[in-house]
Amino acid sequence: MEKIPSFKAYDIRGKVPGDLNVDLAYKVGKAIVKYLNAKKVLIGMDVRKSSPELSEALSKGITENGADVYDLGLCGTEMIYFGTPHLNADAGVMITASHNPPEYNGLKFVKKGSVPMGYDSGLIEIEQMVLKGDYEIEDVFNGKVEKIDIMNDFIDNLKQFYDAKKINPFKVVVNAGNGCIGPALDALEPYLPIKMIKVFHEPDSNFPNGVPNPLLPENRQPTIDVLLENKADLGVAWDGDYDRCFFFDEKGNFIEGYYIVGLLAKSILKKNPGEKIVHDPRLTWNTIKEVEAAGGEVVQSVSGHAFIKQKMREVNAIYGGEMSAHHYFRDNYYSDSGIIPFLLILQLMSEENKTLGELVEEMVNAFPCSGEINTKLDNPAAKLEEIKQKYSDGKMETLDGVSVEYDDWRFNVRLSNTEPLIRLNVESKRNKKLMEEKTQELLNLIRS
Repeated sequence: MEKIPSFKAYDIRGKVPGDLNVDLAYKVGKAIVKYLNAKKVLIGMDVRKSSPELSEALSKGITENGADVYDLGLCGTEMIYFGTPHLNADAGVMITASHNPPEYNGLKFVKKGSVPMGYDSGLIEIEQMVLKGDYEIEDVFNGKVEKIDIMNDFIDNLKQFYDAKKINPFKVVVNAGNGCIGPALDALEPYLPIKMIKVFHEPDSNFPNGVPNPLLPENRQPTIDVLLENKADLGVAWDGDYDRCFFFDEKGNFIEGYYIVGLLAKSILKKNPGEKIVHDPRLTWNTIKEVEAAGGEVVQSVSGHAFIKQKMREVNAIYGGEMSAHHYFRDNYYSDSGIIPFLLILQLMSEENKTLGELVEEMVNAFPCSGEINTKLDNPAAKLEEIKQKYSDGKMETLDGVSVEYDDWRFNVRLSNTEPLIRLNVESKRNKKLMEEKTQELLNLIRS
């Protein structure tokens, strides 16, 4: 079957204009209307230089096939997740390449009710319609484009997740990375008792301070420097389309997303005992311990937003968390948010009267982890088989890549859905040295 290279597992993504261009965006706009029989489509875009022209082409395709466009302009991905059900649209499209280099862009889709649309849930049909030229709807009147501002509604929706009266007047460094979150933080600021110290706050398509990807250690330093200089209580940095946020404690330590999952699960279960929490298989021990101790029930899912959201809907989970810093909330249309975790952590620090460092200290000591380590390989699938053979004496699970568990340590290796990469995560029980040794052992095998 013929394929278009920019169609990935969860979205359309690639370099502009080689892999993704106005012609493809126009055809995809037409195809999405025909495939979903859509009457109203919500679209928004991130700050990249290529975003406005892709947005215009997408709108043209949608309206020429008879549907109306609600255009949010510059926004974050979670505003599309919120806005699609809020405005009762039949689909939502976000133009973003998140944390990829500036020459990339992408299209991320949701159906009615913000149900995700990945390759296995609609994108393959869109791809085939584009390839066959089978996307025209005959005899329709052009739809119209309406520029729309839902920022106030979006900020109002967040209020169900926190109580401003229970948040201390913290000093917080907020690093927008010149991505899209600056305007949303400005809109949220009057409703919070905190003092925001803003870093790289203005959206800027040139990314003068590097692409907003706080997972790259070199991108963390500005947040740490400003935090220490101002003796701030907390540091938070966002990726380009702000569907993920990353935390730094009062000493400037970067806190792995894994421990934030445990922390958020604990905080949510405190108010909602007995609920189900979904997690991914990469790092698990801390999440299981925290959820069970708080009287919740853990449910494991394949990694990736489409799978986590589907699993949450299946089991009616209140929260889902991935160590990659994606956090999903049932009351937010099962969608991920980069702002709700920030609000929940502020309230948790206030209620427990502890710093973030104190809140995660025991977790970090109990289950030291490697963080995700990626290796580019020519044949990652063959390497996965080799690892399975070598560690066949452990308790093995193949839900998502390969997870192997021993009494005092465990690991997960999985292939990337989008690149020729193998991803490794290792954790141990109260033995940092063992975790480091086993990480090195696995890396030697992977890179040999």
